[in-house]
Amino acid sequence: MLHSKIQNPGIYVIITQPQLPYITIAEKCVENNISMIQLREKQLPDRELLKIAQDLRAVTRGTNTRLVINDRPDIARLCEADVLHLGQDDMTLKDARKIVGDIKIGLSTHSLEQARTALKQKPDYIGFGPVYPTNAKANPDPPVGTELLAEVLAFANVPVIAIGGIFPENLDEVLETGARNIAMVRHFMQTKNFEGRIKELQKRLDSSIL
Repeated sequence: MLHSKIQNPGIYVIITQPQLPYITIAEKCVENNISMIQLREKQLPDRELLKIAQDLRAVTRGTNTRLVINDRPDIARLCEADVLHLGQDDMTLKDARKIVGDIKIGLSTHSLEQARTALKQKPDYIGFGPVYPTNAKANPDPPVGTELLAEVLAFANVPVIAIGGIFPENLDEVLETGARNIAMVRHFMQTKNFEGRIKELQKRLDSSIL
């Protein structure tokens, strides 16, 4: 699985301060054939973060659900994750590669210039956003809007994950750009009805592709 190319994941689940247990979310993602889940917890002590990562790996190992670790190449390597995700302030893809070996690496981008620079590093995918204003991060970047998202989708040669402030009520605007990979952090994490919301988004993505 590590060597296969990352295809469009569709729904990209980011696990951060969830209302449900971490393992429950991972199990629901596997059951619903979600292809990528990212563990993004910046405030946890290393030992606790590694334990959660290992628990998620135990659930996802041998399934179609790839485990992504945010920011931390050391944790990604220790838990044998499928993918490492790096932000603009993290170490470079080239340096991270020395730690994680041949696992996949994705990059966050927040402007056209960052997206172009990221693509030159040959990541396996990029995130682009925030599309709309968001408070899912402590220090969010300015929103990029759907026009810039459409531009990035036009020149990117790897999957692009649209992220930031996306909710059911503005999802159609995002899909109209041609985006087919969606991350909805608060919508999925701040609810006990995680599975119901996953199924609903799957329906809307499926109907937008038809």
